[in-house]
Amino acid sequence: MLVSFVFVKMTRRQEIMGTALGLMRKKGYLNTSMRDIASSVNMEAASLYNHIKGKEEILIDTCFGLAETLEIGIKEVNDIYFNAAEKLSMAIHSHIKALTQDLNASHLFVHEWRHLSDDKRTQFIERRDLYEKEFRDIVILGFEEGEFKDVDPKFATLTILASLNWVGEWYRPQGEMQPKEIAEKLTHFILSGLQKN
Repeated sequence: MLVSFVFVKMTRRQEIMGTALGLMRKKGYLNTSMRDIASSVNMEAASLYNHIKGKEEILIDTCFGLAETLEIGIKEVNDIYFNAAEKLSMAIHSHIKALTQDLNASHLFVHEWRHLSDDKRTQFIERRDLYEKEFRDIVILGFEEGEFKDVDPKFATLTILASLNWVGEWYRPQGEMQPKEIAEKLTHFILSGLQKN
């Protein structure tokens, strides 16, 4: 049996973006210059602007790109009729899958969004709040179904999301646990705190 492999070559812009994200994760967004990025991809700084308008374009594309991935995931979960525990499990799996696909991008998304310009930061916060609401609706549903304890839904949601986002800090692709197992363990841990005995 012949097995064929298809290798998709990265565009120059994708290469630059990937390198930039790695630098920004290591040095921080503010401490990474366009000159640093250019040097890392063996380009003149002036030539870099043919591919990237500036540092904020990288931050915008990364933050809003990952936000869109997360939004699609949570909306798919809430469009399906399941009970709250099943919905929460699916939402956790979706979040962890999105967050672990590119740890450099996830780092910017979780930690560096504050450096977006005022209008972009406002848009990002609005989208983040809507995402939190989708998660909160699941917690509220669990209470209404009589499956979850009577908890503060906002506090519970923020605690859940903080736990999920922290995975990006310690997860390693070559580590003992893969994203699916991490999501399963987090689901069990979170539901054990929410569900009635």
